Amino acid sequence: MTQETVRIGKKEIILVGTVHISKDSVEEVRRVIEKENPDVVGVELCESRFDALKNAKKWEDTNILDIIKEGKIFLFLINLLLSNYQKRLGDKFGVKPGSEFIEAISIAEKKNIKIALIDRNIQTTLKRAWNKMKLKEKFKLMFGVFLGFFEEEEGEENIIEKLQDKDIVNELLNELSEEIPSVKETLIDERDQYIALKILESDAEKFVAVIGRGHMDGVIKALKKLSKKNLKNDIKGLEVIPEKKSYLKYIGYLIPMLFFGLVIYGFFDKGIHFTLNIMLMWILVTGTTAAIGAAVAFAHPVSILVAFLVAPITTLHPTLASGWFAGLAELKYRKPTMKDFEDLNHINGFRDLWNNRVTRIILVVAFTNVGGTIGTLYALPYIISLFRGG
Repeated sequence: MTQETVRIGKKEIILVGTVHISKDSVEEVRRVIEKENPDVVGVELCESRFDALKNAKKWEDTNILDIIKEGKIFLFLINLLLSNYQKRLGDKFGVKPGSEFIEAISIAEKKNIKIALIDRNIQTTLKRAWNKMKLKEKFKLMFGVFLGFFEEEEGEENIIEKLQDKDIVNELLNELSEEIPSVKETLIDERDQYIALKILESDAEKFVAVIGRGHMDGVIKALKKLSKKNLKNDIKGLEVIPEKKSYLKYIGYLIPMLFFGLVIYGFFDKGIHFTLNIMLMWILVTGTTAAIGAAVAFAHPVSILVAFLVAPITTLHPTLASGWFAGLAELKYRKPTMKDFEDLNHINGFRDLWNNRVTRIILVVAFTNVGGTIGTLYALPYIISLFRGG
């Protein structure tokens, strides 16, 4: 195991680098805490990940309505797939992912040692990274997530071999940061700084920090570089989710302005018949593509119909999305059972995503929105071309 000691003034910081699916890591954590008997034991967890480890039925608390309304679809899938990927590898090694953290917390509780959660909230990390990505990078990430997490068994054996002495989460984030360099600072460097700041924030003279091995070098560098002068401000700065700078929201307002401008111009320049034709064309194209998107997600027939009916309207409204309505219809006609929520822990392939009613609702929302967007991108240029042809 990797173990390093850093001294800053009177403060002794003992870093224990672990692997999340290793029995050796669990034993090493136990040995270090019992030997050192520190004032504080810090674990590389945020509150949400801590609750997830302590609560085996975490997915049963999933609020699908909140996911749809707050646009957390992709974050939900990322968390779900990453969690299940670790679980799948953990099953192969006979060790529950995060067992070393559970062991550290358990020993600390028995010895009445204070526990500190020293990692940044995973949602904050993902949102900060997402907001820094360009549109092309977001599509690249989405495809990468699905293709990467659903590899064949033969490929998975090779991955397991490579990850035996590494931290899974950080190894995956490292690979992601190599593919999308613009988010390396958010996914890797910022978390190293955050962990170091949380350690320095503690008044404990002896602090044992249980962290993923992939964080060791970065945290050590940060500990030696940072000071305690502006700790609170530095921590708050890393917790803020910067406002997304995107031109997409402006496009959302531009599309209805352009469409209605074309309708009005068409009415005065070419007459009522031409105007009705382009409006009908808009309805058929956006409605059909949204409905096809819902159908690809194997939505309920009513959900597909809803997608068709609302898409022509929502595509002209910058704050609405056809997928929301299709998803709500799916929720009404195919309400997830308790078993669906329990089975979220076993989503390991494309077929599982479609067979589970919870994830199918998510897919219905996403695919319907994609379909409506495709329809919009086709319909507008085509309508403009009709004016030239006339």
